[in-house]
Amino acid sequence: MKERVKPHPQSPSPLAGRGRGGGVPWHTSPELWEKLKPLARQMRREPTPAENRLWRHLRGRQVLGFKFRRQHAIDRFIVDFYCAEVHLIVEVDGPIHLYSREEDEIRQECLESLGMQVLRFTNEQVADSLDVVLEQIAAALKKGRPAQEDRAMSPLHADGEGQG
Repeated sequence: MKERVKPHPQSPSPLAGRGRGGGVPWHTSPELWEKLKPLARQMRREPTPAENRLWRHLRGRQVLGFKFRRQHAIDRFIVDFYCAEVHLIVEVDGPIHLYSREEDEIRQECLESLGMQVLRFTNEQVADSLDVVLEQIAAALKKGRPAQEDRAMSPLHADGEGQG
């Protein structure tokens, strides 16, 4: 089988701007995608309370007009939330991550080597300080925004709630 050529990590995803059914993510092989797809679907159907709460504020381009995907496959991993436009990954870590710190570090290094920025938050941060979490996500989105892009931004409300 012919190996797929991966775009430069700073290049936009070929799937950017496409609707549902966009196909295999550019950074995951078709064979691996077929194995990850059912798990990603299950994880979307059964989010943790913290993931569900954060998703209500990320979906529908509520934070500065950026689109997020949830439970998205990148390489051999499924990440909680992903903004392809600026290669930003947002992870919400529950109690299991207390026991898998070394694995999480390896996973993060791998994702960063693909040109991704990874933000990590705990369930407690999402539950207790959602406004701070959303501000940090917005700051990372602004930092990663392509310079040539002049888009109307929908700012966060003062209380951290996204418009939409």
